[in-house]
Amino acid sequence: MRILVIEFISLDGVVQAPGGPKEDTDGGFAHGGWTFPFFDEEVVGGSFANATAEADALLYGRLTWQTMAAAWPQRAGDPLADTLNSIKKYVVTDTLGESDLTWNNTTRIPGAEAMADIRALREAEGRDLVVMGSASLVRALMGEGLVDELRLVRMPVVLGGGKGVFPEDGGKQEFELVSTTTSPKGATVDVYRRAAG
Repeated sequence: MRILVIEFISLDGVVQAPGGPKEDTDGGFAHGGWTFPFFDEEVVGGSFANATAEADALLYGRLTWQTMAAAWPQRAGDPLADTLNSIKKYVVTDTLGESDLTWNNTTRIPGAEAMADIRALREAEGRDLVVMGSASLVRALMGEGLVDELRLVRMPVVLGGGKGVFPEDGGKQEFELVSTTTSPKGATVDVYRRAAG
């Protein structure tokens, strides 16, 4: 399985709380919901629909999983919601127990075993394993060289600080630009695949 990461991201590399003011206020982050002025159904929404259409499973960190699990089950009947609600889901967590996994078709991956378990998933036969949001998890996956494709939904805004997904360890990783699509509201969807060799 390929690991495909899709992220809303600002011009200055922030991915924190794209969906709402109370989504993630860690560090005093005050710009939650910053994606809304630039969202359009066809290009931006379509990028997430396309990513999940190619997936066999989704992979989340705890905070993103909890946010998604609180929002998507109530949206049944929408094609993206139906996909998110039915597809296999994995959540990396040490704090949620099995009884907390109320979102349909979710499996817990203990934090201490996460990289080994994710490597095993990546080596298994199948289509994409898609990661949305989950900044800390993506940073760890990037640090381990486990991300095969990045789909960066870049919004034309500078947020001045907040959580990002790229490690700051000095390690170099090369990706090739596969495509760029610009939305009518100024967002771009940039698809990068890990460079061969």
